[in-house]
Amino acid sequence: MKEQCIFAGFGGQGMLLIGKFLAEAGMETGRHVSWLPSYGPEMRGGTANCYVVISDDPVGAPKVTKADYVVALNDPSMVKFKDAVVPGGTIFINSSVVTVEPDRKDVHVVKVDAGTIAYELGNPKVLNLVMVGAIIGYTEVLPAENVLQTAFKKLGAKRPELNPLNEKAFRRGWEIGHAAKQG
Repeated sequence: MKEQCIFAGFGGQGMLLIGKFLAEAGMETGRHVSWLPSYGPEMRGGTANCYVVISDDPVGAPKVTKADYVVALNDPSMVKFKDAVVPGGTIFINSSVVTVEPDRKDVHVVKVDAGTIAYELGNPKVLNLVMVGAIIGYTEVLPAENVLQTAFKKLGAKRPELNPLNEKAFRRGWEIGHAAKQG
């Protein structure tokens, strides 16, 4: 099995971070992984994306040109990467921000109102955990508990008091992703 992903949004939305969560969780489950960030000099507020490959075999190249999954947190990311998804692949959209509809009929689209959920939970910074939960709930590319524990290690090391909030955000996203896969 080899899964190739592109995570894209504005700098500061946590796209590089959730890509890193998945890569690290993949390593902890014995998979071969790569994580390649890409961002402009402005970073926060500018566009940022990363490429993640999770595989049973060694990863030859970290750059992803055709992805199984694309996560778009803003309109520029949707426009830039919607055609990078392989036919039958999936585009995850932050529907609280993205207004551009993918004009492809050969891909699955999972809309996650991550901004509203993060706001309801009381912290807009958990938007990225809502999205990663949706990805894992839909794809099952990695065990949910491994990804959540990786988030706890990375985020909880500095702010352990936020782990319950981070878990709520992840689980809300997981429910959305899981329901989308079933329906």
